[in-house]
Amino acid sequence: MRAAAIAALALLGGCMVGPDYKRPEVPTPAAYRYEPQSVAQTADTQWWKAFGDPVLDGYIAEALAHNKNVQIAVANVEQAAGVLTTTRSPLFPQVNYQADATRQRVNELSGTPLAGFGGNPQTTYQVLAGASWEIDLWGRIRRLTESARANLLATDEARRGVVLSLVASVASTYLQLLGLDEQLEIAQRTLDTYGQSVKLFELQNKYGQVSKMNVEQARSQYETAAAQIPVIKQQIVQTENALAVLLGRNPGPIARGKKLDALLLPTVPAGLPSTLLERRPDLLQAEQTLIAANAQIGAAKAQYFPAISLTGALGSASPELRNLFTGPAGVWSYGGAIIGPIFTGGAIAGQVAQAEGGQKAALASYELSIQNAFADVENALASNANLGEQLAAQGRLVKALSEYSRLARLQFNGGYTSYTTVLQAEQQLFPSELNLASIRAQLYGSLVNLYKALGGGWVDRADGLAPQPSAAALPPRDPSPAATPTR
Repeated sequence: MRAAAIAALALLGGCMVGPDYKRPEVPTPAAYRYEPQSVAQTADTQWWKAFGDPVLDGYIAEALAHNKNVQIAVANVEQAAGVLTTTRSPLFPQVNYQADATRQRVNELSGTPLAGFGGNPQTTYQVLAGASWEIDLWGRIRRLTESARANLLATDEARRGVVLSLVASVASTYLQLLGLDEQLEIAQRTLDTYGQSVKLFELQNKYGQVSKMNVEQARSQYETAAAQIPVIKQQIVQTENALAVLLGRNPGPIARGKKLDALLLPTVPAGLPSTLLERRPDLLQAEQTLIAANAQIGAAKAQYFPAISLTGALGSASPELRNLFTGPAGVWSYGGAIIGPIFTGGAIAGQVAQAEGGQKAALASYELSIQNAFADVENALASNANLGEQLAAQGRLVKALSEYSRLARLQFNGGYTSYTTVLQAEQQLFPSELNLASIRAQLYGSLVNLYKALGGGWVDRADGLAPQPSAAALPPRDPSPAATPTR
């Protein structure tokens, strides 16, 4: 037994069947098309604090602590850790115990003698300790363990991806809420102004200074603004409820901090395309999935080779309980088994083909994830640059329409033009002001999307505020999958 164990340990050090993982070469662009002229090394900071709103900071901390999706992701990691423990357990000897107590009587007319001692009926007591061990000569169990470990790390990267998305979602939703607040403020201010015009025209019409048509024109303006307010209020309620769920609360009202135009505008973070491979959790998750699929090929191919196992049992058996642990009652056995395929009708070949197809799909998915990541950053950079220009242009438009409206009203009051001119000017001004507030919120949101697309060390900082899997759940990570093949 000792010699067999030593030989088995020596064989376990051999190479495993199947390919070792090596990170595939993926072409990356040298730079981004919309790379801004001025950037800052802020990708590893808690960027949401750059907005200068403590209320937003508190909401992000609350969401990381109480969001249900984060809790689900943590539980998924612990579940995957259990799968890894189960998968690698056959690498170690499996020890068990068994205790039996039976009393039996047989048909004496059959002439069948009773084994052991005693008459008929007969009582038998037995206590055994057994052990079995499958020698992983071809690396099947180690490949399955490698796959389970990679799946565990992929699940943890998915958890970190939830943290990344949660922070971005809370910030975006809060900024959207502030944008809707500004639109509601504009609509209510405009409604008050239109209401004063209606009252003035009704009074002037009473004394014959303006026509009934002018009164109804002013009233149509008023009702147009009044119809817009419930729409904005409904959007505010829906956004508040969405944010409350992100925070782990029941739907309800949300307190505000600073107004949108009082927030600071964070700096555009710096980042090269190649760094995405190390910074984005979704890309790291896709790579770990590829590692797992690669290991499944070796596990499938190992089934072509024989499986070797050792078994043993040690215990005692006696017809009398008081003699169960005496020397004569001792029993033992040991042995070995080898089993291998001769003809399987293509069962193993099918599993190998399935594993190889899964690896090809995982590779294509990994490459697609990288391309999508580059597109995310490009889109976020382009959105930020274009929204900045759009906001400036929209601000100039609102300023021009405000002056147009003021001059039109002066001319109407002086009797130089009809009220239709005033109506046209104000009908253009109101939606332009609403658009200005919306674009401002989108500009802030584009920076949130940019930080989300670039990933970075800030995910680790945010992760530190979120619930964590148990300390024993995660294995140590390889320094670099490209440099150190997973074994």
